[in-house]
Amino acid sequence: MSDTLGRPPARLLLPAGLATLVLLVPLVALVARSPWSRIPDVLGDPVVQDALWLSLVTATVAMLICLVLGLPLAWLLARVEFPGRRLLRAIVIVPLVLPPVVAGVALVSAFGRTGLIGGPVHDATGWTLAYTTSAVVLAHVFVSLPFVVISIEGALRSIGAAYDAAAATLGATRWTTFRRVTVPLALPGIAAGMVLGWARSIGEFGATITFAGNYPGTTQIMPSFIYQKLASDPDAALTLSVLLLGVSIGVLLLLRDRWLGTMGGTP
Repeated sequence: MSDTLGRPPARLLLPAGLATLVLLVPLVALVARSPWSRIPDVLGDPVVQDALWLSLVTATVAMLICLVLGLPLAWLLARVEFPGRRLLRAIVIVPLVLPPVVAGVALVSAFGRTGLIGGPVHDATGWTLAYTTSAVVLAHVFVSLPFVVISIEGALRSIGAAYDAAAATLGATRWTTFRRVTVPLALPGIAAGMVLGWARSIGEFGATITFAGNYPGTTQIMPSFIYQKLASDPDAALTLSVLLLGVSIGVLLLLRDRWLGTMGGTP
């Protein structure tokens, strides 16, 4: 079809090429400037290992929570007609466009020592969620849950409700249909949403450092550690940044059929 339409105009190719360079040059520079010889020493640092381990653990726990909470919410948005559904979907999307620091301030306002919920809890029990490892997990859930919900909702909508209706005619309850029909059919989309959310969680910085702080061994994750190292040891920051870049590329490879194909699914 492209042959019949003629050659692409240069006035479109030029800005497209510039856009590609804007995206590509910083990544190439990051890889090129990274001191590869320092990788063993940097990764051997116990503080780096603690930050990396905490990032992996909190991201994984956050994704399990996102699955438990996000799958029912995605099903509700995809399968149930109710007043306010558009408003609920808008609420789900808000964290996607919210500045990360604002997200952290919102979490502090809700769950901090003097927050809307955190204040009464602290007064009653003396316990504070903010600036703990649990706060890291909650921050990750807050920023990652929209990715999970939107991905799963899209998967549920793509398979349609015909199979659900067929199961209902055979006497299956809606709960049985959800477990035995809907979820198995949507598993690729659910897995894609989880991987995408996990990657978002691994890269989270603004909301986490605002709500949880940057305490080594407790709340210091890889992005906040890289930010700290950028002033004192730029080479280490570059090396660790390349490590997270590798994680991002790995996620793209896992999702290549869903995100690197065309909209029509044609290679």
